[in-house]
Amino acid sequence: MTTPQTTQGKALITGASSGIGATYAERLARRGYDLLLVARDQQRLEQLATQLRAGHGIKVEVLKADLTQAADLRAVEQRLSSDAAISLLVNNAGVAMNGHLAGADSDKVDAMIQLNVVALTHLSAVAATTFSKAGRGGIINLASVVALIPEMFNAVYSASKAYVLSLTQTLNHEIAASGVRVQAVLPGLTRTEIWERAGIDDSGLDPRMIMEVGEMVDAALAGFDQGELVTIPSLPDVADWQAVVQARGKLGPNLSRNEAAARYKVAG
Repeated sequence: MTTPQTTQGKALITGASSGIGATYAERLARRGYDLLLVARDQQRLEQLATQLRAGHGIKVEVLKADLTQAADLRAVEQRLSSDAAISLLVNNAGVAMNGHLAGADSDKVDAMIQLNVVALTHLSAVAATTFSKAGRGGIINLASVVALIPEMFNAVYSASKAYVLSLTQTLNHEIAASGVRVQAVLPGLTRTEIWERAGIDDSGLDPRMIMEVGEMVDAALAGFDQGELVTIPSLPDVADWQAVVQARGKLGPNLSRNEAAARYKVAG
């Protein structure tokens, strides 16, 4: 068993039973965080909690919750707002789906929006309020590179991750002076169960595009340590992202003017 050198407070991690969420739990345990693990699978949560307590000498609680259900989401919100020990929120819970929007199962679409968008928004809002009052804390929102290349994947999933990116950028602007750190993580393809659950066979994908989950989370946390608002773990040159930010800024002055552009003033 390793003993953490410092107490970092408590991290609340959603979707913590496997994949990215479970890896965040292990990495944050190494850093000395106590943990509140949230997911639907009680048995997996308990197994992970036992391992982390034994391996890192930290306190680990589990909270079974289906964040697509209003009552369960409210329970997590209440815990987040009332537990003063929580100093970090990792909004990781999410789901993907395969296929086109045309003909999609509307119930599955609604469930994806509820989890990827609504639940993340509610928890981000509670964390922003609570952490800002305390003058400390961090919010990590898991988005995806499809926020930048939406044509690459399913329309609703891509749109939900673009929402996460936009929400995080705006939230950071709103609470920048509060002492709360905010980060959006944009992984590329990561080797987790999400693809199998979505009915996607990753065996046909180029293995050079798929990152192991441990490497992805380590890179994301390094970006958080470096104060990045947006972390793209696989991007070799950060100047490429900075160029996107600069191009967006260049558009800014011309996005809202008192007359239409000349090309739209067509006779007749």
